[in-house]
Amino acid sequence: ALLKNPAILIFDEATSALDSKTEKAIQAQIELAASGRTALVIAHRLSTVMNADEIIVLDQGCIVERGRHGALLARAGAYAQMWMLQQQEEGEQAAD
Repeated sequence: ALLKNPAILIFDEATSALDSKTEKAIQAQIELAASGRTALVIAHRLSTVMNADEIIVLDQGCIVERGRHGALLARAGAYAQMWMLQQQEEGEQAAD
């Protein structure tokens, strides 16, 4: 797909089944591939989208929040709650 040099890239849960080290390596490659293009990244693992220009948070198919990572955390809404939960889970897994 990248050989055709598309203007838009879509990644659907591209890192969902990976450990965090592999996720970071894949994410770096995705960022390189997406440079100068529009990339739509669908993810439940929020670390995958934290550097996005815009994050859109859906709940049951409806947009409940949108913005950049820092702004969404500052709002202390749905995104911030999911972020904190995922960070706690990652910390627990690292401790095991």
